Amino acid sequence: MSTEAVPSPLANGPACELPVSVAGANRVKSPRTWIGPSAKERLKILQSATSVAIVGASPNAARASYFVGTYLLQSSSYRVYFVNPNADEILGHKTYPTLAALPEVPDIVDVFRRESEISSVVDDAVAIGAPTVWMQLGIWNQDAATYAQSQGLTVIMDRCLKIEHARFNGGLYLLGFNTGVISARKTAR
Repeated sequence: MSTEAVPSPLANGPACELPVSVAGANRVKSPRTWIGPSAKERLKILQSATSVAIVGASPNAARASYFVGTYLLQSSSYRVYFVNPNADEILGHKTYPTLAALPEVPDIVDVFRRESEISSVVDDAVAIGAPTVWMQLGIWNQDAATYAQSQGLTVIMDRCLKIEHARFNGGLYLLGFNTGVISARKTAR
């Protein structure tokens, strides 16, 4: 087994080297050198925002976008818009086929699309004048982020808006949701 090093991305920071013997090291495509907003800057973005558009929102309760939408509707004061051309309604709210169809320009465009589709979402966000594009966990497109920044957008990649909002507002618990239980005792099963 080779011990040659392969670049491995760090969360929101420069690349590091991983020995090839580390599981998954051979799947790293390229080093992540782009650095996004700091925690303080992300907090400021979340505090100043009044509206969020979830692009790639799903009516399927098992999807992450549904969970994030539920959280934002229940635990934030944001106006939440769902963007999905294939659904009429999500969580009792009207869906919109595109960002351009929204009744207002959202402060944050929260993206749940494949990496290959990020460039088109960024183009749409630039076209409507959205100030922030937020790509969810696992979504990283450095070229799209660089382009978006060159157009004046703030870009956050590979971070969950729900987790960040909960973290800054004291609502982050086991598995990323508020259980509402304040106890050190385990519940009976």
